[in-house]
Amino acid sequence: MTTHTPHEVPVPEDRFIISKTDPRGIITYVNRTFMEVADYPHVMVIGQPHNIIRHPDMPKAAFYHLWHTIKRGEEWFGYVKNRTRTGNYYWVFAHVTTDYQDGKPIGYYSVRRTMPDALKPTIETLYAEMRQIESRYGDKADMEAALKHLMAAIHQAGYASYRDFILQSYLQHAPACEEAFA
Repeated sequence: MTTHTPHEVPVPEDRFIISKTDPRGIITYVNRTFMEVADYPHVMVIGQPHNIIRHPDMPKAAFYHLWHTIKRGEEWFGYVKNRTRTGNYYWVFAHVTTDYQDGKPIGYYSVRRTMPDALKPTIETLYAEMRQIESRYGDKADMEAALKHLMAAIHQAGYASYRDFILQSYLQHAPACEEAFA
């Protein structure tokens, strides 16, 4: 397993990181930006679980929430810290949607763009709190407790829902992208 380093890799502001998976989360496609930022050649990621790029600083509950959302056929937005092949990291604003064929889900698309730097301290603190909660419980209970903490923090900050928090905080710090969510 690759160790992680404290070096952040910048995500180009004018490019998207794109990947596609099958219904089980196995990578079936990545674009050139994915390969450049994550430092993975195409042959090393196709056929691998998407969590090959999961950074250990990410709370399990974030992915628990993601999977529950997309399995309902809803789109998911979130902030994700990923790990490169060499152990560096990069932050992204992620948008995950279900890919359908003849009305049936056949996989998932993930389109990621740079995350505004101003949001990183807040999200890092929130994710650290969630990981701490996860370490107290077992299995599913840890993720549910961490999600409960996340939702309480979001409501305390004045947001009506997780989706509102993610989209509004992103738009507040990256207004040039506002038309993408109009």
